[in-house]
Amino acid sequence: MDMDQLKRQAAARALEEVRDGMQLGLGTGSTAKHFIELLGERVRAGLKVIGVPTSEATRQDAMRCGVPLTTLDEIDHLDVTIDGADEIDPELNLIKGGGGALLREKIVAAASDRMIVIADDSKWVPTLGRFPLPVEVIPFGLGATRRAIEKAFAECGVSGQMAVRKARDGHVFVTDGGHWIVDAQLERIVDPPGLARALSTIPGVVEHGLFIGLASSAVLAGGEGIRVIERRKPKGD
Repeated sequence: MDMDQLKRQAAARALEEVRDGMQLGLGTGSTAKHFIELLGERVRAGLKVIGVPTSEATRQDAMRCGVPLTTLDEIDHLDVTIDGADEIDPELNLIKGGGGALLREKIVAAASDRMIVIADDSKWVPTLGRFPLPVEVIPFGLGATRRAIEKAFAECGVSGQMAVRKARDGHVFVTDGGHWIVDAQLERIVDPPGLARALSTIPGVVEHGLFIGLASSAVLAGGEGIRVIERRKPKGD
C-alpha cells in the first residue's frame, strides 16, 4: 500500500467523527486534502456542515469539492479541526508548517473544541525534531530575529542550521499572511513546550510550528491498519 492510500485511510477514519451540523476546521496539506475530498462526497450526499479553511489552497480545494465555508469572524467556535502533521510525538505534540500554513492552522486549531490529526504512521516519532521546525517571521529586522531565535535554541538545549524557505521558483516563500519562514534543522527537541514558550516571546516571530496541547487525538494509518491515539490528560483534569 502506497503512502497516498494510507493518508486517505486516515482521512476516512477521521471523517467518521463528523456529524450533521458540525462546524469544522479544514487543515492544509496532502492528507488534509484527502479529508476534504471525502467530506465533499458526504456533503453532496446530504451532510450539513460548514468549514473554516486554514489556507488559500484549502479554500480552493473545499470550494472545488462543494464544502460550504465560513470564517472565524462569522462563527464563535469550531467543533473539530481535522489536519495533518509533519511529526507527532507520544504526547501528541506536533511539528506543523511544512506547507507554510502554520499560523492559520494554529489559529483554527485553538478555536476548536477538538483537533484530530490525520497521518500515515511515518509521522509518528519518539522525539520531535527530525523534520525541520518552521518559524514564521516578519521580514523586517530578520537578522536580529534570527539571533534571538539562536539564543532561544541555546537556552533550550538545541542547535542547528537555519535557512529562509524558498519557493519552487527560487524566490523567498511568502505565507498567506505575507510573512517569511525560517526552517531550523534541530534533529532532536528535548523540551518542545519550553522551546515553544521561548520562541513565542521573540518580537519578530509571528508563530512557530510547535503545536503543544492542541491535538486531542491522532489517527495513524500503516501497513497493519489504523491506530487511534488519544492525548493523555494531566493529573487533576
